[in-house]
Amino acid sequence: MAAPGILGDASRTGRVLPAFAIIGWRWISRNVMVAIVPVLLPFFFLYFLWLIAPREFFPLAVAGAILFTTQNIGSWVFSDATYNRIELRLQDIFVASPLTKLRYLFGVALSNLIPAAPAIVVQAVLLASLIPVSPGAWIVLFGAVFVLWILFSAIGLAISSRVRSPREVWPVGNLIFTTLGILSPLYYPISILPEAWQAVARFLPATYAALLVQGALGLRSTSPSEMVLDAALLLVSAAVGVVLAMRLYRWRDR
Repeated sequence: MAAPGILGDASRTGRVLPAFAIIGWRWISRNVMVAIVPVLLPFFFLYFLWLIAPREFFPLAVAGAILFTTQNIGSWVFSDATYNRIELRLQDIFVASPLTKLRYLFGVALSNLIPAAPAIVVQAVLLASLIPVSPGAWIVLFGAVFVLWILFSAIGLAISSRVRSPREVWPVGNLIFTTLGILSPLYYPISILPEAWQAVARFLPATYAALLVQGALGLRSTSPSEMVLDAALLLVSAAVGVVLAMRLYRWRDR
């Protein structure tokens, strides 16, 4: 009689995150291009900004590229989760197992963070070569990266449960995540936007991540109290976004 109990306990203590980390690593090891593409996409923006924008904006754009790369992980999570649900039918297995949808979120998010990590590191090295970055600024930057990683992974997961065909992944993912990346002032100061656009941007969590990081790096004139407010708004908006995304996510197909 003790055996079922022991097995039941063991089934609930599986190493979910290491297993998903292996999936992310195997993706890179089988195809190196997976790690190169996340570097190229933000560098396309950086290249044109280097040509047309004032040079003093370039460090700000590089910091924004780090946040944009992180935000774009949500598109990969969306793609993977859709493929797992529709093509592989793996989600049915996960639902039948003791795995919860929150642990599934962190697993899929981690497996997609690993291929994106080289791009983030390259951009961080470029940023450090352009301006001096204090330890405190690094903490703020990677804290913002962590928050956006969780938030947009949750958004990607929620959207994945609403699409009915893998054919929808490419247009829906590009529309949502690229649009959010452009509307948020990641590559440029929010002050150069028209007032109406600024009002729209302030409804997006990535805006507060950008403002916080720009302030920490000294790329934007701001006071400590304003930075605290930006951090609070980032955390609150991200928490609300994750809760809503998890409520919208259909863990069990109907």
